[in-house]
Amino acid sequence: MKRIDDKDKIEAFLSQHGLHAIFSKEAVTQAALYHFTQGEMLCSRGEVIQTMYFLVKGKVKIFTTSPEGKTLIVRFKTPLAVLGDIEYVKKTPVFNTVEAVSDGYMIGIPFNVLRKMGENQVELLTFLVETITQKFYTESQATSFNMLYPVEVRLASYLLSLSSDGEGSMFHEEMRTASLTEVADVIGTSYRHLNRVILKLCGEGMIRRENGSLIITDLNRLRERADGNIYE
Repeated sequence: MKRIDDKDKIEAFLSQHGLHAIFSKEAVTQAALYHFTQGEMLCSRGEVIQTMYFLVKGKVKIFTTSPEGKTLIVRFKTPLAVLGDIEYVKKTPVFNTVEAVSDGYMIGIPFNVLRKMGENQVELLTFLVETITQKFYTESQATSFNMLYPVEVRLASYLLSLSSDGEGSMFHEEMRTASLTEVADVIGTSYRHLNRVILKLCGEGMIRRENGSLIITDLNRLRERADGNIYE
């Protein structure tokens, strides 16, 4: 991530997302703006961080990796997502890896500044309780979905979750197929079965294969098949 020195933009994001209500005036003065690009790793499992980040624009993918190297999507997040809240409360290394799905911005405030807050401390703690509770609920739902939903639903949801603008209105229309094994791991299936599902969706006219990519050809039907976009 690249730090951006733009006080006006910071103020605009703080106001847009109502963050003045949970930060003290001192914390606001210590807020820093960071820009990230699509595909960038924002933090990795096991990394030690000392800053809480608030996603104010863009979209990120949160996932974990097993000791065998398999990847499991935890969720996709859009504003106002928080990174580092659990690490702030538990004082532990980063639990999940976070990757940028689109370009975007985050506001960062150091842990030590947040811990010194007297003013707005109750508001901050209430906000964190709500955020962490929602995270645990979402992760529990995602685990259940990965076990209960058919692979074609999971693949449709994964494709739709790769939103290029981070707001859910524009959808990523291409997906590299050079590493379908990784994609199979992400949605919890085998490489062979994933290929069968891709052929099925191609046959139904929802996607097509072209020059090593998957192209979405019918967004409306893919949304229906995703059954509410289970990864968000």
